[in-house]
Amino acid sequence: MIEPDKIKKIYQKTAAKNDKFRIFLKNNADSDELDSYFLRIHNELFSEYDCCKCNNCCILYDIRVDENDIETISAYLGLAKNDFVEQYLTVNDEDEYIMKEKPCRFLESDGKCRIQGVKPAVCKDFPYTDKPYRLYNMLGLLSFAEDCPIVFEIIERLKLIYNYD
Repeated sequence: MIEPDKIKKIYQKTAAKNDKFRIFLKNNADSDELDSYFLRIHNELFSEYDCCKCNNCCILYDIRVDENDIETISAYLGLAKNDFVEQYLTVNDEDEYIMKEKPCRFLESDGKCRIQGVKPAVCKDFPYTDKPYRLYNMLGLLSFAEDCPIVFEIIERLKLIYNYD
């Protein structure tokens, strides 16, 4: 697996090819079959990889927090919802709540999440490689490949499966 601090540099070497691969998949891949490949590789890689060694998603991305997340996290922290919002959140251009700071204030120095059991849904689901309809979300996934070693590796393995060179 690629080291998290080297992923951007390595990704840049594959970016143009990845864009062409996305177009190839759009024109040639069966959505259900592609989803099954994604899921299989996702499960294999996540069984061996500790995301706490990377945390690029916690460091680089805006973390969206919905109303359910606000309720759950504020209760976990023993804060009133309004206090949680004021202390930790801001509103983005799409009128969504996001964490005020990057890296996420709940990221501990050892790479663990201080609110692991109640972390936002977007965090639980990231990098979305085990979700259906990947064919229709390839552009977003390819953008994650620049920061996430798992997504990068999945894309590289898919190129082998589809004999794409």
